Amino acid sequence: MRTTVTVIKADIGSIGGHLKPSEELLKLVKSRVEAVKGKLIIDCYVSHTGDDIAILCTHDKGKNSSEIHKMAWDTLMEGANLAKKQGLYGAGQDLLKDAFSGNVKGLGPAVAELEFDERPNEPFLFFAADKTDPGAYNLPLYLGFCDPMHCSGLILSSKMAKGFRFEIMDVSYTEKDRIITLNAPEELYDIAALLRDPERFVVAAVYSRESGEQVTAASTTRLHNIAGKYVGKDDPIMLVRVQGNFPATGEVLSPYVLGHYVAGFMRGSHNGPLMPVKLNSTISYFDGPPVVSCAAFCVHEGHLTEAVDAFDHPLWDYVRQEVSKKGIEIRRQGFFGNAMLPMSELEYGGIADKLRGLEERFVTRG
Repeated sequence: MRTTVTVIKADIGSIGGHLKPSEELLKLVKSRVEAVKGKLIIDCYVSHTGDDIAILCTHDKGKNSSEIHKMAWDTLMEGANLAKKQGLYGAGQDLLKDAFSGNVKGLGPAVAELEFDERPNEPFLFFAADKTDPGAYNLPLYLGFCDPMHCSGLILSSKMAKGFRFEIMDVSYTEKDRIITLNAPEELYDIAALLRDPERFVVAAVYSRESGEQVTAASTTRLHNIAGKYVGKDDPIMLVRVQGNFPATGEVLSPYVLGHYVAGFMRGSHNGPLMPVKLNSTISYFDGPPVVSCAAFCVHEGHLTEAVDAFDHPLWDYVRQEVSKKGIEIRRQGFFGNAMLPMSELEYGGIADKLRGLEERFVTRG
């Protein structure tokens, strides 16, 4: 069976600032999506990571289906209206346009989609991050698909010997999607040269060179490119098929033990370590730290198993302790140096206005 997995996510309102959506809001979104189960869609799963609500659904309508995207858009819009009635913070924050225009791309919500012919067993992972941007997945994808120190299948499995093809997007280019395709391992250094700049270059997709199949799909939405000002962090999502011709689940998860530093944290303006958290976790310290959750599924004839929390294990409790230490340590540096993002990422916020106001007060001497 040819199945499409679509995930669409947005921040449409939360309690206590950026902590989590209300139970009533989550209930509304779930009820609207489940109402079209067995009609428009085959199956669904609704969750939240921090203050973002994600709608995951399976169907047979292919990627960029106007029907599927409109269902999600209408659901999120209805949810935003409820959030306004409840007085939730940031109600409708990520819904940046008033009208639906065929699909949600360019409207604010993040979207990731995979379309594939189902294998006899079809496991996949759904990652959802909060308080960070799409570049947060660059390092884990590089390590999970290119580095045998994390992905032992690169040397142990003949099915992965040919490596993988990376589609990398220049998200600073706003007129159209500007993409480059690079092959690992031959062009490994070129891939690294781009991915080291996660604010500009992000992995949009990864393909198996053995079978040609798409393995990953990640959202690439930059909200400030749409709004022209800072309206919140992009909070990316990602789908990853695993096992067989692809890295095993544990190989894909392995890089997240690093708690690597990513953009985000408070007001989307700082650097902080990415913490792997349990499903449906809230946001707390300094509006962070940046977090990522992972739900594991199998899908058969479009029907999902229950979600398994990939980061609910004693090892990840230890990782969270170590990431907490990294987060506290960099926060001791406050606003200074690498603790905050470069000006290129702050130009959409209030500090740009402040600096423009100070500019005229400078004088030259000598």
